[in-house]
Amino acid sequence: MSALATDYGSLLSETKPEVIHDEGQNDTFVARLEELTSKQVVTPAEEKLIELLTVLIENFEAQHYPVQGSGPLDVIRHLMEENHLRQKDLVDVFGTESIVSDVLNGKRDLAKDHIRKLSERFGVSPALFF
Repeated sequence: MSALATDYGSLLSETKPEVIHDEGQNDTFVARLEELTSKQVVTPAEEKLIELLTVLIENFEAQHYPVQGSGPLDVIRHLMEENHLRQKDLVDVFGTESIVSDVLNGKRDLAKDHIRKLSERFGVSPALFF
């Protein structure tokens, strides 16, 4: 068995991911996802768990909190509007104003680091940006 399989198996055993049926489970998995995505370095096994938790959370939230037509860019624009921010106010998240512009205009995808920083800055689940 490879080290990745062993590490991933340990993570699964520790986290015990399953289909989410209630708010408590969702909150637990969101907290675990935030913990993993806030790490500076993520192992391949943790990357697999991030992917799995994201799918589980998205599934639960789509069923219980359907939001029409809101993708990651809509979420960012909404957060900017609610916090009275302009593009230049997000340079600390994206690095440069041109990257902020590219992301908001759909010319550039959100990077994992962008998602982590947006999540921390606005106090929201990283799952909102997937």
